Amino acid sequence: MAIILDDVSHTFHEFLLLPGLTKKEHVPANVSLKTPIQSFRLAEGPRACLNTPFVSAAMQAVSGPELAIALARKGGVAFIFCSQSIESQAQMVREVKEHKAGFVESDSNLPPTATLQDALNLRRKTGHSTIAITEKGGRNTKLLGLLTSKDFWEYKDDLSQSVQGFFTPRERLVLAEEGVSLQDATTLLWKNKKECLPIVDREGNLRSLVFRKDYYDHQSYPDELTDSRKRLLVGAALNTFDYMERASALVEAGVDVLCLDSSDGYTEWQAQAARELRKRFGSDIILGGGNIVSADAFRYLVTHGDVDFVKVGIGGGSICITREQKGIGRGQASAVMEIARERDLFAKESGTYIPICSDGGLNSDTQMILALAMGADFVMMGKYFAMTEESPTAKISYRGRLYKPYWGEGSNRARNWQRYKQSEAAHLIFEEGVDAYVPYSGPLSDKVDVSVVKLKSTMCNVGVLGVKELHEKARITRVSEMTVVEGGTSTVEMLDRLQPNME
Repeated sequence: MAIILDDVSHTFHEFLLLPGLTKKEHVPANVSLKTPIQSFRLAEGPRACLNTPFVSAAMQAVSGPELAIALARKGGVAFIFCSQSIESQAQMVREVKEHKAGFVESDSNLPPTATLQDALNLRRKTGHSTIAITEKGGRNTKLLGLLTSKDFWEYKDDLSQSVQGFFTPRERLVLAEEGVSLQDATTLLWKNKKECLPIVDREGNLRSLVFRKDYYDHQSYPDELTDSRKRLLVGAALNTFDYMERASALVEAGVDVLCLDSSDGYTEWQAQAARELRKRFGSDIILGGGNIVSADAFRYLVTHGDVDFVKVGIGGGSICITREQKGIGRGQASAVMEIARERDLFAKESGTYIPICSDGGLNSDTQMILALAMGADFVMMGKYFAMTEESPTAKISYRGRLYKPYWGEGSNRARNWQRYKQSEAAHLIFEEGVDAYVPYSGPLSDKVDVSVVKLKSTMCNVGVLGVKELHEKARITRVSEMTVVEGGTSTVEMLDRLQPNME
């Protein structure tokens, strides 16, 4: 006979937080959302951390380079999806790492024989207003000058002309030699009132560019998540088939975090892949595993797989139908609470803390807050980010409202059969995800800002100043159906745009 658990599988809808004593120190400005994403020894304290406890799902309709850049600027990390070629995924990672590196390798270059039309076409393709004119029109060749959007006017100048008479020659540029510090490079830009500072080697070859706007960008994004070279952080997903080859290419591209992505991570395949990846790359790479929903699965992955963090959740995503199709899964609240208890027990026994990520089942800011209060160190979201301007899909208009396409990795559209292991066939036999649309919600920055304000405000109500303190002090109560009704606007009329008669 099957083992029947006595507990009920609970969702976030069934809980509320109780307020704690709010002291004078409990104001949003004092709240820190910094949270670990890498395992660490309790005696030594956290190593790698997120500045905001949000990561994006490794999905085709969610995590592309543009979203990864926007999320890293807000203190989180995006996971570039692996349901694509190794070369394509590595290139996406490379785009994020090169977007803002302090020292940026120029990917907008032309030879002096190019025309203004060539320059205009390149500018439209890359979105970059500064083009390096180099001897051979490529990276790491002799710098001849810079051509900016201010040097010609596409509506007045003859675009068939050569760039030769328009770009600023090297002799009139302010340059710095390779090896200069970023601080000194920024000072040179400021003192000389320049927008761009080319960095060259002793032979005069262009090595990188430093932009003044990057300094202002950093001031605008105080929670920006960067590596030791001031490059934005980015993650990427792996499967359990070509993981070694894929990981090697991603590490070479500069990836910061890897995560084995599976609908069910409680497998020998994932444990083996994690061990081999750890042996190959050591502790230099942050490695996650999952997804799981039970304490025994957590214990198995951290002892047999040596992972840095574990994703929690099966079947709770807005476009996931695994539970419906296979009867596999667990209410997300129950899964997070059980695994958080096991994580704390493991930390007490071993002295090592393994962060957990709540993935799926988050339909509002309130539920994100509850997931963190129940023990999650950070949350992973798909729909939340798919709705934003920066997600990879194009906006469509329907009945006067904007939407964005959103499909699950278990849908036929994703063609991600390797994630599900349904059979030996190289395709999905049945779908575990749907193909749908979500309302467009605007820029990621605006959306995250609102969520962060709500989270910090709630933490002040609870009487805590950090995520770890929230784990320890949060008091959570079950709610009845009528409690949910009571908490809504059920007894008033909402009259939209009604203006009082002032006459």
